[in-house]
Formats: sequence, structure tokens, C-alpha cells
Amino acid sequence: MPHSHAETAPLPHTLEHSRTRPVHWLATATAMAAVIAAAGLVQPATGTPATDTTAAAAQPPAKGPLATPPDPAGVSYPLDCKGASQTVTTSAQGDLDGDGRPETVAAVRCDAGSGTPPHAIYVLVQDPTEGTRPRVVATLLEASRRQTATELTVRDGLVTATLVGYSSPDVPRYSPDTKQLAKWRWRDGKFRQELTDSAARSV
Repeated sequence: MPHSHAETAPLPHTLEHSRTRPVHWLATATAMAAVIAAAGLVQPATGTPATDTTAAAAQPPAKGPLATPPDPAGVSYPLDCKGASQTVTTSAQGDLDGDGRPETVAAVRCDAGSGTPPHAIYVLVQDPTEGTRPRVVATLLEASRRQTATELTVRDGLVTATLVGYSSPDVPRYSPDTKQLAKWRWRDGKFRQELTDSAARSV
């Protein structure tokens, strides 16, 4: 599906599972940054906008297939690998919006055969319609940031990843010298991102 940055716009409050609509994200590199969805996000069971995440969390957990996290294998990610294949190196699952249905967060990079290509981090949902495939609804980290994601986890609705990278183009690719602890949480219709100090250091 098309996947590009979008302008900031007012948004409802939960991740969409039941309707296919483009979702776009804008990430900044400041200490406190926001990755913002550009599509309406509704409760899948009723199709009505969610206005209270506490109420959503109070709903009974989904049963059966709806409780199965999206499988990151075989998904076509919006990552340009110049003809090379895409590789999911790590993934984590959890309910990010409190609706009782798990999402999957996947760290993906190009399979270059040598070296360490940078990661992109995506959020996947599984639509409840039988036979549908998981789809990407959010990009938390762009590959253009030239960072490698490690220790990816989802816990209590919080996505956490350690990001290692380079302080300048002169730093050898085999010797990353920056390290950040990045966290994302879905709140008020947005994924809010927090980054720790990214000063150069030995990693």
C-alpha cells in the first residue's frame, strides 16, 4: 500500500483494524518527537470512533483468531532494497491501543549479503476478515536514519528499542558510535516517541 509522510491532522484515538485506509507517519529526531498517523482510527468491533482509551482497555480481550498477533513473515514492507530481499531480524507483539487485539512491531532491513544495513521499524495489524493478510499501518523508524535496532520489545503498550548508529559519515560502518533508547507509545491519536541522549560514545 502507499506509504509516505503526511501533514499533521486531528485524529481519533485507536489503531484501525477493520478498514483499509492509508496511514502515514512523521518522525522527528528531537529528544521528544511524535510519529503521527494520517488516517482515521476506529474501534474494529463497532466502527465508531474511540474517545476514551480507558474504556477501550476495559473491553473484554478478543478471542480466537482475533487474538493472534500479525505474522511479520511474507509482508511487503515500504522499504526500498534496490532489488534485494527484505529481512525481518526481530519482532515483538502486544496490544498497543488497548482494544484487546495484539499488534506486531517488526524491525526490517535489506538483505545485502554483507555489512549491516540500517533498520526500519513498522507496526502491523491483522484485519478481522478471514483470509486477509497483515498490513503495515505505521513506520516508527525510517531506514534513512541509518540506525540498527536491537532489543525490540513491547510491554504494557510501550514499544522499546535500542538504536545504534553513527555520529558522522566519517565513522566506519563497522564501528557505530552512538546509542539511543527509543520508546513509542500510542496516546491521543499519535505514537509519541522519546529518545535518550544520542551523544557519541563507544558502543
